[in-house]
Amino acid sequence: MRLDGIHHVTCITGDAPGNVDFYTRVLGLRLVKKSVNQDDPTVYHLFYADEEGHAGSDITFFEYPNARPGEAGDGMIHTVVWRVGSPEALEFWAGRLSAEGHEVEADGESLRFANPEGLGHELVVSHVADEPLVAHHPEIPREVALQGFEGVRAYGRPDDEFLAKLGFEREDGRWDTRAETRGGWIEYAEAPFVPGVGGAGTVHHVAWASTMEDHQAWHDLVQEAGGHPTEIIDRFWFRSIYFREPAGVLYEIATLGPGFATDEDPEHLGEKLILPPAFEHLRDRVEPVLTPLPDPRANWATR
Repeated sequence: MRLDGIHHVTCITGDAPGNVDFYTRVLGLRLVKKSVNQDDPTVYHLFYADEEGHAGSDITFFEYPNARPGEAGDGMIHTVVWRVGSPEALEFWAGRLSAEGHEVEADGESLRFANPEGLGHELVVSHVADEPLVAHHPEIPREVALQGFEGVRAYGRPDDEFLAKLGFEREDGRWDTRAETRGGWIEYAEAPFVPGVGGAGTVHHVAWASTMEDHQAWHDLVQEAGGHPTEIIDRFWFRSIYFREPAGVLYEIATLGPGFATDEDPEHLGEKLILPPAFEHLRDRVEPVLTPLPDPRANWATR
């Protein structure tokens, strides 16, 4: 039993309109679900992914308006690593990001930059056969678009035995997991001497992908390994288990399905606020307190 790479990465923003602009207009991802944090329905949960909203391409954000800037420290992920298809794609992104005023750092087959709130990102040339998970965008040719997650980088000292029990394999300093559909990795490094502070521009957790059939078995395996998992939580679009691994990083194991098209036409994902059925009765209370957001694709026909 192996985890199918990264399912999604969830982060924090203090500026939902700016967040939507950066991830949809600049990076070319699709807003595939506009919903609320199911543990705090007064704040957004925004999901960006490829055109179909596949796991493996899905970066998500909780919005806490005007949240103070955070800083990654021990037990926290500090960089999200994406795949692109070629060195030419890295050149494209270096030019596009620079033109948008973002500082970039090229290093061989990788390109590093940060989002407007300081969250680290890295693009790397893909050397795996996984299906490219690409979103459509009028300014970004498909051959240079982001192709989904490669891995994440974290601060902390990993527990080799614990990760091995979860099926991760250590290779070149990274802990890799690969199953039927995709693969991905996490790499740990020594933490800076300043303490980590959660806030805008930080990662909340990384989710690894499981089949629906194996989900209970993963819960039991984490428990046997000493990971103290939550019970399985139904998030409607997927099911979730949460636990902190020994270095302190918050892990989730999320299912490959049911998926974001369960309650929306795939052609219109992300255009309006969607609440899971168990939260629909709160709409009149939560909708007025959420930051107004445009449909990022509404003006595409005029471009």
